[in-house]
Amino acid sequence: MAEEQMEDASTAAAASTPFQLQFDKPIPSQIKMAEWNPEKDLLAMVTDDSKVLLHRFNWQRLWTISPGKCITSICWSPDGKIIALGTEDGLVLLHDVENGKMLRTTKSHDVAIVCLNWAEDDPLSRPDKDEFLSYEDRTTRFFPPAPVMPRIGGLSSGDTGIADENEEAIPEFSSASCQRFNILCSGGKDGCVCFSIFGIFPVGMINITKIPINVGSSGKSYQLQDASVSKVSLSRNLQKLVLLCFGKLVDTDNLSHSCESSGLHCLYLDTSIFFNRKNELHQVSQQASSIQDLVEVVRASVSLISKQWSNAMSLFHEKFSALPNLISAHGVESSSEDEFLSLLFGTRTSPALHQFLASSLGEAGLKRIAKAVDSAGRDIRGIITEHLQPAVEIISFRLAELRGLARWRSRFQIIGLDEKLIDGVTESIGMLVVQVERFSRVAATVVYLFQNFFAWVLKSVKILLNEPTDQVPAANSELVVIFLKFLLDKDPIKQLLEADERIECDMDTARHVEQLVVFGGFTDTQFLEKSLVKQFNELEVSLKEAFLMPFTTISSQIQCQGLLPLYPVTSSATLSSSCMPTSISFYKDEDSSHEESSYSLTDYVCFKIPDGSLNKRNCIGVIKDSGNCCTALSMTSLSGFLLHIPDEYECVDLSLYKDNQVVLLLSETSCSDSPAKSWMVMLQTENFSFMPLSGTFPANIYSLQKLVALDLQLDTDYGKVRSIPHTVSTPLAVSASRGVACVFSSRRHALVYILDEDEEEEGDEISDME
Repeated sequence: MAEEQMEDASTAAAASTPFQLQFDKPIPSQIKMAEWNPEKDLLAMVTDDSKVLLHRFNWQRLWTISPGKCITSICWSPDGKIIALGTEDGLVLLHDVENGKMLRTTKSHDVAIVCLNWAEDDPLSRPDKDEFLSYEDRTTRFFPPAPVMPRIGGLSSGDTGIADENEEAIPEFSSASCQRFNILCSGGKDGCVCFSIFGIFPVGMINITKIPINVGSSGKSYQLQDASVSKVSLSRNLQKLVLLCFGKLVDTDNLSHSCESSGLHCLYLDTSIFFNRKNELHQVSQQASSIQDLVEVVRASVSLISKQWSNAMSLFHEKFSALPNLISAHGVESSSEDEFLSLLFGTRTSPALHQFLASSLGEAGLKRIAKAVDSAGRDIRGIITEHLQPAVEIISFRLAELRGLARWRSRFQIIGLDEKLIDGVTESIGMLVVQVERFSRVAATVVYLFQNFFAWVLKSVKILLNEPTDQVPAANSELVVIFLKFLLDKDPIKQLLEADERIECDMDTARHVEQLVVFGGFTDTQFLEKSLVKQFNELEVSLKEAFLMPFTTISSQIQCQGLLPLYPVTSSATLSSSCMPTSISFYKDEDSSHEESSYSLTDYVCFKIPDGSLNKRNCIGVIKDSGNCCTALSMTSLSGFLLHIPDEYECVDLSLYKDNQVVLLLSETSCSDSPAKSWMVMLQTENFSFMPLSGTFPANIYSLQKLVALDLQLDTDYGKVRSIPHTVSTPLAVSASRGVACVFSSRRHALVYILDEDEEEEGDEISDME
């Protein structure tokens, strides 16, 4: 009987308009995640061993990367230029689409990131009244392009550690004036959802286990326990977040008699703060994200300077440490400084110093040290002028811009931009600018003293070896004395690069500086006693405090509008291991007319119901909310239908597609000896009757049971059906912008189908990356 049904289905599939098979290509290993680029004909895949592959539409591989971490989620930026990877240890990795290069790493969660969604502000949703608030980033008027990150570590001979001038950096697209406002949402296993503007500036976080959930008209409050986010989707107008999560729903008003419900739940969150204040958030995040990038440039510059100088000083102390040992061996009570001073003023040359200069150190050893110190000095000077100094100056300018915005309290205080905190950061960066200038002068002076000292020692060595000294320049005796008195005991460059070092200065200088600082309206009158690194650390602390205020303010304004339990799960083991296919999408409501925006969006949630749950078997559910995203959720606006899959097939994966369509991937469950077949079915949801769901809780948990499951018939012509001659596996990757679907078979082959008949001709063309 099953074979006859399959024959009928094959005939129906041939009679209907089938999907065009574009190609069938082998793949190197099992694929666990795949996502199409929203703007280009590119498919990103993640293998079981967490390698990331990028292929063109014609299956040409562009690159392969191994991040070295377990990849648990993937998504593209709205413009298709960046791929975001979520990891098991809570990191978000941003990679360049052109070459797979790492652009940024951010720590968003403390646990695995199980889902990512990157939404961009749709210009059609912008009210005309916001046009006068358009903001221009003025930094490019007064400054050259922001400095790139200097390279750290792995320095080869002749490598200064400075990045190439043409190296692209993330500030170029995170703070560009043309960059549209976008938000990256990430969901973790612990029930936390984080929001990052441009994918790098954290602007909010919610924990669904801690937010109150008011469902229905009863006014009762419920809470989720042991929740884990499964999928998130932010609407294109940024006003609504639909979230799927596994967890236990409890009645917080009556815990003693609470009816606990464990299963998959759909939460509707009000994120209208992103829509209502997107101009302000865009302006602040544009400056703040660039500041954070430049802070990393400063950190890398200071680290590289410290490394370069430490390497040079290690060689210096390694060679000159032999002199004290020789002095002790000769039984003389003297110091290295005294020996060199005696040599400088011509009183005597002790046997220990003679042996050190002529044998232990020698001309070759001295030249080697001099070359290392001179090279370190040049590198430090280059890092300061090309990276460190420009970075702190641009940070200072951008903070001045933020300071001006913070004074517009009626618009920016509502998102947490605090004028007092920004004033504190502005003072910190001003002091850092002074410290960088101070460090530059100290470094130049110290290197100059080293050069004079080495010139004099080289002349002394040649005299001791009876070699001609005409080629050796005369040393400045005064500078040599300064070097011996200070630099052999204290290293001013090292002092300024120590976080806990306290710099001493004379009383007169301290008094004059304090008068100038107070006259300038500042409060930090002891900044000259601080090192460069300590001042940078203070800047980081004040920045974190200032940017935490918008983060906290925005987070508190994201509220739960409602919750719909989708299906229960009987045991905790099933709950933790459940990975049923789900999909969320928003479709434009063309018939709507609202003053708040030029259109409204209807969200659709499609999910597979585990066998036995809701007393259903082999069913999928489709739920939609037809309410306006700008208003509070009305649970009575929810409606849905259930679809029963033929018993001889199981739903391997599913995906919502454009124009209110659902694509199902079905695999044969027959135990016959004939090769297993699979089917790809595309259904138009308008062909099914959506039944309204009750808004009274806890009736919502049973409302899906009341829906009659319609039987999916493969031998009808209400949808497109395609037979696949192989057993298929997850994932199903569908691209609405390109009209294609990629299916992975159990024999490690990737099959790409063109879904829309009007796009068949376009499908044959291969577009290059732009």
